[in-house]
Amino acid sequence: MRELQFREALREAMQEEMRADERVFLLGEEVAEYNGAYKVSQGMLDEFGPKRVIDTPIAELGFAGIAVGAAMNGLRPICEFMTFNFSLVAIDQVINSAAKINSMSNGQFLAPMVFRGPTGSAGQLAQQHSQNFENWYANTPGLKVVVPSNPADAKGLLKSAIRDENPVIFMESEQMYGFKGMVPDGEYTIPIGVADVVQQGNDVTIVSFGKMMLRCYEAIKELEAQGISVELIDLRTVRPIDYDTVINSVKKTNRLVVVEEAWPLASISSELSHIVQRRAFDYLDAPVHRVTSMDTNLPYAPTFVEAYLPSVERIIKAVRSTLYRD
Repeated sequence: MRELQFREALREAMQEEMRADERVFLLGEEVAEYNGAYKVSQGMLDEFGPKRVIDTPIAELGFAGIAVGAAMNGLRPICEFMTFNFSLVAIDQVINSAAKINSMSNGQFLAPMVFRGPTGSAGQLAQQHSQNFENWYANTPGLKVVVPSNPADAKGLLKSAIRDENPVIFMESEQMYGFKGMVPDGEYTIPIGVADVVQQGNDVTIVSFGKMMLRCYEAIKELEAQGISVELIDLRTVRPIDYDTVINSVKKTNRLVVVEEAWPLASISSELSHIVQRRAFDYLDAPVHRVTSMDTNLPYAPTFVEAYLPSVERIIKAVRSTLYRD
């Protein structure tokens, strides 16, 4: 095991896959000469050259379309958006081309590719640069959507995403690139669609993914000090969702709190709430509780940013409400 930053784990995944398969290449804004906006691709231009690490113009729709065409013709592109907020410029290529070409061509064309980049709030970047679109993309048949929460998962899941025959949306928290964690030595992958039961518990299940896992860890420390035993599940992927792991946990704890950074309407937490009440209603001893960002555009002032995002205090309150109705 080695301690790596989140960005270093992502870089290792891309380097290893590019060394193993010459069809894999990286393109996006500032990925080459500048070593990536968040230094994820640092040094990759020197190793692989300008034909496989490609700087693009500021034209997301254009280079996303190039990536889809390359994938349809047998290559395996990694298409980096400087932020997934900018993917909205390219969303037609993602939704109407990459996600649908397999079914529209009756399997004659595939789009084995990865769209990756940062997501979510990163402090005072205001409304247009701080949004979460995991649930948007997860709503689309033909796409897989991955949101890792630590360096080890980031590396293993990105390697699986690059090898997958389907287009994969790979979303990385903008505030986690410097986050450090232990990463296994040697070759390994993590399957897409398998959740991780991070901690066993008996009183309540908390389900989350991505950056919000860090808030959950903080909340659990305080809850345990209050004598509350929490089972914590990291979804890791939000399409496909590992429903069975969540259901089995709820059958044991009889309570569920879902924490995510996105807005509440039509969210991943909405989906889980519905599935759990449909498949495990008789096991629930309290309503499912959700902790999401506030249903408004993100303010700029730092105090408002903290009030907008899911907080440790709100997570604790939600857990206690399932237990004590307070």
